[in-house]
Parts: sequence; structure tokens; C-alpha cells
Amino acid sequence: MCGIIGYIGDKEVAPLLISGLKKLEYRGYDSAGICLKEREGLVFVKRKGKIIELEKSPELEKRNAKAGIAHTRWATHGEPNEVNAHPHTDCQEEIAIVHNGIIENHHALKKLLESEGHKFVSSTDSEIFAHLIEKFFDGNLEESVAKAISCVEGTFGLAVLQKDEDKLVVARRSSPIIIGVGNGEMFVASDASAIIGHTKRVVYLDDDEIAVLKRGGYHIQKLNGEKADKKVHEIQWSVDQIEKGGFKHFMLKEIFEQPEAIENVLRGRIKKGEVKLSVDVEDIKRIILTACGTSWHSALIGKHLLEKIAKIPAEVDYASEFRYRDPLVSKDDLVVVISQSGETADTLAAVKEAKAKGAKTLGIVNVVGSTISREVNSGIYLHAGPEIGVASTKAFTSQLAALLLLALYIRRNKGKTMDEGLIKELEQTPQKIKEILKTSKEIRDISNSLKDHSNALYLGRGLNFPVALEGALKLKEISYIHAEGYPAAEMKHGPIALVDKDMPVFFIAAKDHTYEKILSNMEEIKARNGEIIALVQEDDEEIRRLARYVIKIPKTREELAPILYAIPLQLLAYHIADLKGIDVDKPRNLAKSVTVE
Repeated sequence: MCGIIGYIGDKEVAPLLISGLKKLEYRGYDSAGICLKEREGLVFVKRKGKIIELEKSPELEKRNAKAGIAHTRWATHGEPNEVNAHPHTDCQEEIAIVHNGIIENHHALKKLLESEGHKFVSSTDSEIFAHLIEKFFDGNLEESVAKAISCVEGTFGLAVLQKDEDKLVVARRSSPIIIGVGNGEMFVASDASAIIGHTKRVVYLDDDEIAVLKRGGYHIQKLNGEKADKKVHEIQWSVDQIEKGGFKHFMLKEIFEQPEAIENVLRGRIKKGEVKLSVDVEDIKRIILTACGTSWHSALIGKHLLEKIAKIPAEVDYASEFRYRDPLVSKDDLVVVISQSGETADTLAAVKEAKAKGAKTLGIVNVVGSTISREVNSGIYLHAGPEIGVASTKAFTSQLAALLLLALYIRRNKGKTMDEGLIKELEQTPQKIKEILKTSKEIRDISNSLKDHSNALYLGRGLNFPVALEGALKLKEISYIHAEGYPAAEMKHGPIALVDKDMPVFFIAAKDHTYEKILSNMEEIKARNGEIIALVQEDDEEIRRLARYVIKIPKTREELAPILYAIPLQLLAYHIADLKGIDVDKPRNLAKSVTVE
């Protein structure tokens, strides 16, 4: 949530910062702002709305600043407007800050600062930082930042400029910040996508670390002033991977990248019919999966897979609720945390809670070097490539593939025979996805007849009930059509009251052991004139008489059905939203990486 970029070097900074903000816009697009450090002082330009509003500001023309910070906002405290947009400044407009996160004790700090004469102009909690740093500033910017953050309870990714100091000071706590190392120039960003066009050499800050960036280099220290030695990492993906590549939206591009994404999950992890993972699963007696949003849906499917294949008890928790219920966790448990970004605040908190209670932790994340990947005892990287679209697609199906690998690995670790047939089917999955993607035009035609509905119901059973949840989430996320996912049998316990000729009902109707029950549920909907859209196995002829629309899915094993059946639901949501004229990559009120609780 929210995006930060900063620079100090020899280049003209305004175009560089604007370009970086555009790469970060998927993290927040309520407002945007920039601060340029010029000889006569700090120059601030802020605009409500998307980056384009900032880019066309005449105040940014004919500037020659060589240092600056910028921010694109997803509002938490204070409505989206120019006053609340970042950067924020102190009373004298000599200090500028950009901040991601939430200051939990901001009311008390604001009251204290106001009693000392500080004047606040915004409704944000972030402005606290500018005034705290002003309070402590005595000519050493990093010392004043250290004193300021020691007063703060909450989370922050923070970048600071001062009009007379030729440096950029950066700090973090539970909100991602990376340092980009260039030649005679330094960068800071909340996401590598903002700086990948300038450098691939990055340093990941850890909690309560402060970095001082100058043109000739950088140094990092802990809150107590002790030097922190950090490894420089090389980013493996390229600028091309974060461009649309001819697709209208990132979401559509990422849907079509799923065959390659699944191949990347499997690459090097299946050898001679065996699953090879570098994870610690010794002596575990129970697995707890925890995640948020789409990743929570993959966790629900993971529970089925782990119990069915590995024969080990598994539970699923919302990460946002996990630590608040004082969970019973022990050293015999494996807590699996799932997050595309590896920065999800609630999921990160769940990791820390699990570790504090002595459990082993395992992360399933996509972003290499992310905070969660560094916090867990072991993990599985997805290597799905950058996911820019706010609505997760390829990360979801990649998570399912990773969970299946984990289940197979644990099965073998427990001394049980490997299901070689399932492994072969898994390796064939990318090709089957390609077959489904060929139906995109057909699915768009179906979507055209559905785009004007106000509500929808998604039904599935067993492994495919979470697929129904995910399909409903995708539709409401990007098309703003109210949708709910249910186990098909639960439809009779309430939702059937809503069914009429104006209610589209999506059925995930795989030919598994629940198939006959699904047919009965369809009959119940048809009897009430509901409009049925069915996702069926390619050789299924029975459902044609019940459904208005049928989308055929290649035949596969029950354990792999969620991967294949999720993809048409992604395409349906995408095409419906696109036909409604919605900006699919920037749905209202949402941001890609939820780094605040």
C-alpha cells in the first residue's frame, strides 16, 4: 500500500521520480506528490488523483534538482486530497518526509507537538514524522530521524530530506523499503519495480534500521547507532517483465502468463518422479496455514491437499485474526504463511506470533528478499515474476502448485509412496492452461451478457468451494458487482432466497466425487429460473441441459482441478470489468500490497 521513491545523484530528478511513481501506482492512486531539493530550498508539488495529474503540473517544468522524494498514496488517515498527499513538511518547510504505514500513537504525539507550538495542516498521521524530526533536528538528520522513530508506535517505511543536508535518510519498521545502489547515485523505493530500470543492485532494510544515502554511497545503522552490515542482492527480473507487453491491462497479461508461472514453480523441484524441496518439515504433527485475501483461498485448498495427500491435520486461519485469538501453537506445529508480496502486514505478524510460540514457520511467497521470506525458517519461492495487477491471478495458481508440491514432499517425508500419476498430471498442467486461455474470446462473449447484473452467486464443493470464493472475490474486486461464494449445499440455507431470473449462478462442476450432488444443486437453481454458467469437464454432456452457458475445462486429476477451474473465472471477471469500462489494474479503494493492518 502506497508507493515511495527517492533519489540522490547527478540526474535531473523530477522525470526520474515521476517514472518511478508510475511503476508504483498499483500500490495506491488516491493522490501523489513530489519534493525536489533545490539550491533555494525544498519545492513541493502535490495533486489529488492519479500520477498523470502530477506529471502534467507546470511547477515541475524546467527544474534541475538532483535529489528528491515522491509518493503515491492509498489513504488510511485523512481523505484523498492535495493537503493530505505526501510529501509532508515541518513548520518551516525545511524537512520533507514520505511515509508508508500507520502511526498508532499519533493522537498522543500530535497533542504533545501542538503543545510545543507545532502547527499541523493535514489530517494524516504521517505528518507527525516531519514535526518530530523538526523537534529533534540539531544539524544531524540521521540522529533526529532515529530519535523520531524511537517515539513512534506502529509501522513505517520512511524517506526524509532536509534543505541543507546533501543526503537522503531512510528507515523502516514492518513496511518494505529497499535501497538501490547505482554508480554515483542512490535510490530508495518501497518496491523494486520503481528502480529496476536504473539498477538491479539492492539492499533490503530490516526493522529499525536507518540508511543514509549520499551520491558516493551509503551506510546503514541500527536504531542504537551500531553499524549494520548488509548484503547487496541482484534482482533477477527485468524491465520487460513489468511492462504490459501488448496486453491492454497487466491483469490480462498476468492471466496469460500462468503456464510459464506454473512451470517456474515446478522447475528444479521434480526430479525422477520425486519432489525436492529445501524445507524443514521434520517431526511436525499439525499444519496451520494462514494468509489474507486471495492467498487465504489458496490456503483453504492447501488444507484439502495436505490432509488428502500428506495425511496430516491442517487448519486455516485468517492472518488478520491469528495473533488476536492467542492461538494454541507448539513446537510440533508447522505454520505456513502465504503472501504474494511477502510484505502483507497481518501475515508478517502471524509469522512473528508463530515463532514466539515455538512453531516452525514456512513461507510461500513470490517476491525474493521480501520481509516474510527473511523471517520464516524455510520457504518456497514461487518465481512467478512480478505481479502488478491489483487482483491476483498468476500468484494464486502458483500458490496452489507450491502447496501441492509441499503436500507431496511431506507425504514422501513420512515414508509413504509417491503418487507418480499426480506428479505427471501436474507437469502437464501448463499445457492445459494454454488450452483454456484459447477460450478467452468465447468467455468475453459470455461476459458481455453478464456485465449489467448487480449480483452473482458462485458455488462449488470440496476442493472447488474455495475456487468459488476466489471467483466471487475477483468479480467484486474489479467489476464492482456484488458476488458471494458458497459451498453448493449451503445455498439452500439462505442464498437460494435471492435466486431469480436476474441472478447469474456460477457452478464449478468438476467430475469428482461431488459431481452428482452438484447436478442436484443445479436442478434447484434451474427450478427457480436462475441463470446458470457452468465450468465443466470437457467430456461432460449432462450439464448442457441445465446451464445457459458452458465453459469446458480439460480433464485432470481432482487435486489439480482448482488451478484449471480458477482461470476461466479470472477471465470472466476481467472481461466483465473491461466491458464496463473500469480500469481493471486500479480498482477503486484497493491497493496491491496491504502493508498496514
